[in-house]
Parts: sequence; structure tokens; C-alpha cells
Amino acid sequence: MRVDDCAAVVTGAASGLGQATATALAAAGAEVLGIDLPAAVKAASPPSGVTLVGADVTDEDQVRGALDQVPGQRPLRVLVNCAGVATAGRILSRSGPHDLASFRKVVEVNLIGTFNVLRLGAERIATAEPAEDGQRGVIVNTASIAAYDGQIGQVAYAASKGGVVGLTLSAARDLASVGIRVCTIAPGIIDTPMLAGINDEFRATLASGVPFPKRLGRPDEYARLVTMLVEHDYLNGEVVRMDGALRMAPR
Repeated sequence: MRVDDCAAVVTGAASGLGQATATALAAAGAEVLGIDLPAAVKAASPPSGVTLVGADVTDEDQVRGALDQVPGQRPLRVLVNCAGVATAGRILSRSGPHDLASFRKVVEVNLIGTFNVLRLGAERIATAEPAEDGQRGVIVNTASIAAYDGQIGQVAYAASKGGVVGLTLSAARDLASVGIRVCTIAPGIIDTPMLAGINDEFRATLASGVPFPKRLGRPDEYARLVTMLVEHDYLNGEVVRMDGALRMAPR
């Protein structure tokens, strides 16, 4: 799949992994539409070559409206789901059982939001003329190594990302008949705005736990992996860990 002759949609594109991915795809020649919450879009500076639109990934009508704004000069062939949220909380703590509303919110955004954009995006991609081998496009989702190594206090996040891992192969098989590949990236500890509030000492502690290279991952490395997955036509139904061989300890 060539990046430079298609349109692409990236969620969570106002910052972090989504912003890096949208920037990389645009630099590679794609027409890129970035989706993020309206407040995030309003506060963001759009990367060069990227059009940002506001939409909640969990809302069907808003996502449909955003997809209607995909530039029409090239077929939509690439969709990358980066939108996500995280929260911390044990199932039982001194304050009682885990808050149900916060658990529901994380699953709603990370899992249901991913599926919502995947299904509506696949509907659009399926209308493109098939390219080589009958391929029409590729969808890349974002999980986390927490799907496999969920730590204490990560039950909501781990459950939501485990769901993304679990749907990958089934989605790839479902969409094979229309020539759409589906892959997922499971990043380790990436230096995104989610880590902006931690101090240098704790950042160094996190980096020291990574076998090699002993540092945090970078959003541009995630973006490069997305581009590789798009261009590698025989990767399908696969979850790729990008974590420096890190396996998270219980806490």
C-alpha cells in the first residue's frame, strides 16, 4: 500500500501518538484528516499537511460527520486509531470498590471508540477501487503492553486495551472479503503528554526498567511503525509490541 496516493484518517491527532502519526503520514505524501475532541482541536496547532476536525470517537454521528470531511481528491485507504484515555484505580481500595463510571469511560473511549471509528472507517475504505492483490486499505489500532502486563491499578486501562488486542484478528478476518487489512500496535512506555506531569527522577526510573534501549519510546517511532505497517502488504491480523522488550512488573 502506497502512502503517497491516498487519504488517511488519524484519531487523537491533536497530540502525542496521533499527532506524530498524522505528521508522518502527511510528510510521506498522504492527505491527512486528524480527529480529536473539539477542545483539543481548538487548542492545537495542526501539523503541516493535516486538517484537524473535532469529534468524539464514541459518537456515531460525530464520527460520520468527521469522515465526511476527508479530502476527496484521493481514496481513503488508511485509518489509524490513536485516541485514548487512562485512569488509575484498584478494584478495592481504602475508599471502596473501583468507581464504575471511570471504568466505563475508559472502556467507552479506548475500546468502543476504537471499534466505532474502525467500523465507520471501514465502510468508507471499502468503496475505494482495489489496488494490487485486491487491497483497498489498512486500519491500525493502538493497544498497549498493559493488555498483556496490566499493573496494579490499571484494571480499566488493561481491560480496554486487551479488548483492542482481542478484536484485531477477528476484524482482519471480517474485513478480508473487502480487501482491508487490520493490525494493532501495543506500545510500551512512550514519552507523550500523558507523562508530562512526572519528574525527571521518576522518568529515569521508568527508562531504567526497559531492557534495551534504556529509554522511553518516542511518538515518532510509533509513527514510523504505522507507516511500515501500511506499506507492508502481508502484515494482517497482527499485534506488534513496540516496547524495547519491556515486560511490566506488578507495580
